[in-house]
Amino acid sequence: MFISVTHNRVAYWVKIMSDSQKPAENAETQSSVKFSDMDLLAEVQKAVDEVGYETPSPIQALAIPYLLEGRDILGVAQTGTGKTAAFALPLLSRVDQKAKNPQILCLAPTRELAIQVAEAFQTYAKFIKGFKVLPVYGGADMRGQIRQLERGVQVVVGTPGRVMDHIRKGTLKLNGIQAMILDEADEMLRMGFIDDVEWVLEQLPEGHQTALFSATMPAQIKKITKKYLNDPAEVTIKSKTTTNSAIRQRFIQLRNNEKLDTLTRIMEVEEFDGMIIFVRTKNATLEVAERLQARGYSAEALNGDIAQNQREKTVARLKKGNIDIIVATDVAARGLDVERISHVINYDVPYDNESYVHRIGRTGRAGRTGDAVLFVNSREKRMLQSIERTTKQTIARYEFPSVEILNERKIEQLFAKVDAEVQKDLSEYTTVLGKYLTHNEIDPILLAAAMASIQADSLPFYIKAQPKNRREREGRDRDDRSERSDRGDRNDRGDRDRAPRSDRKRKDLDGDMSFETYRLEVGEIHGVGKGDIVGAIANEAGIESRFMGKIRVFEEHSVIDLPEGMPRDLFKSLKGVWVRGQQLKISKEDGGSSKGAYGKRSDSGDKKRPRPDAKKRDRVEKPKVRKPRAD
Repeated sequence: MFISVTHNRVAYWVKIMSDSQKPAENAETQSSVKFSDMDLLAEVQKAVDEVGYETPSPIQALAIPYLLEGRDILGVAQTGTGKTAAFALPLLSRVDQKAKNPQILCLAPTRELAIQVAEAFQTYAKFIKGFKVLPVYGGADMRGQIRQLERGVQVVVGTPGRVMDHIRKGTLKLNGIQAMILDEADEMLRMGFIDDVEWVLEQLPEGHQTALFSATMPAQIKKITKKYLNDPAEVTIKSKTTTNSAIRQRFIQLRNNEKLDTLTRIMEVEEFDGMIIFVRTKNATLEVAERLQARGYSAEALNGDIAQNQREKTVARLKKGNIDIIVATDVAARGLDVERISHVINYDVPYDNESYVHRIGRTGRAGRTGDAVLFVNSREKRMLQSIERTTKQTIARYEFPSVEILNERKIEQLFAKVDAEVQKDLSEYTTVLGKYLTHNEIDPILLAAAMASIQADSLPFYIKAQPKNRREREGRDRDDRSERSDRGDRNDRGDRDRAPRSDRKRKDLDGDMSFETYRLEVGEIHGVGKGDIVGAIANEAGIESRFMGKIRVFEEHSVIDLPEGMPRDLFKSLKGVWVRGQQLKISKEDGGSSKGAYGKRSDSGDKKRPRPDAKKRDRVEKPKVRKPRAD
């Protein structure tokens, strides 16, 4: 059972009343009360101090006292307002530390949010001896979850479906549950989980405490509130249809086929730390991520079809700085909280205004500034205007810096890199280059320029002005292609997207090309990405990246589709190719050859889906619309 809390809160309530008149009324500004005024459990307060929290957010200041007293609560607040700490801190303060059975159950709409909430509980309970929290969700090994439950946990955080599975199997005992939390209830309604939520609520013992948090209050959520909450205290935090003032919002109007080039240009001119690119479909996450990888960016896809352990690793790599860009759908990024996200790119316009607010809320956190860019085509301008009305903010047009400013910035960045590098021990390089200078009469500045050019793959340093009309652009494209050809395609890993339009079309239409699947003994643990694999094979085998098939990178190995009939000598030489300090050790996968880009494949982890045949590929498939039947 929860330990009874009987702290004297007179001083606390006097402070709250002086700040906001009534403790349960709307709070749009943060009160002056501190966490140390709230009589949290000593171990919880110690964790709060270690994390560095001092002043609670409005939802925390008003919700925590009610939850400490054991009251049910209805909290209306948007994502990013601090709801997790608002319920975790007071409920942890009431946990019976001697009991090892589940005492708190929290339902969350997505696996990512369940993991995030569980991590928060663990952080705040750091100094509670023997405390255990368990996230349960679909896609993870159920046997491992059962073992954890058998060993004993005090808090279970999970998605509705997997929580139901454990209840039905009898592996999650509810007789000791003292507090139930529904986090982002409206999102669970939108995702179709509300019946599951009600089923779970009906299984709980009488007398438990319930906390329901929701960004909006649709009719069905109100119905649940009346049915399952007992005289709840209501806390509403307004204003979150507007967006964080620390986030600079801009839009770019363009054609759909210009999106990738525009995105690449933004990443060239913007200084960003971490970035989330939002797209509408699961397939688009893979496509955009792969094309960015081919252009040399450290990008990964995040969608609901990717294995859960892989998704967790991707988020962890983003947090650690091992990757910089995530291409995600709305559902996959729900609950994603990574402080280093400096930019959010709405590659595809969101389905609704609330999704836009949630998307850009991934940046501008923890007191930082953030940037949000929205791509719109001519038919989506109404959506842009609707977002502006909802957020009560004007979204400015994105203006690319002038060529002169960009080149000045490149010079500053180069000088900064040189300043940092000369502080290091460069004795090996000075010795080697000293030998070069003794045998060659050359201006040292020219030698330094040659080394910089090598580092830049012989690309020009200065950015050239963009041609103003299509004829100029086409002529420049021909010159660029000729220049790349003269260089011997040394930077071939980028050719997948830089190839002439006629070559790209030929790849798309060549449905008769047969592929064979090969295994490579390099993977994530070696720090290898798809771009590394493309570059290594292109340089060694002379296979252009546009003729390479699908690539999948796993933890310890990778698989790639290459054209059928690889010569034996070439196959033998590829075995010894090194990528990031690891040999490819290429071998043919079992299963024979596979059809080209639109044929059947057997890639691990991919769901089988029908593909258009080669003859129909040029046409965009329109959804079938059933004609209304005449009455």
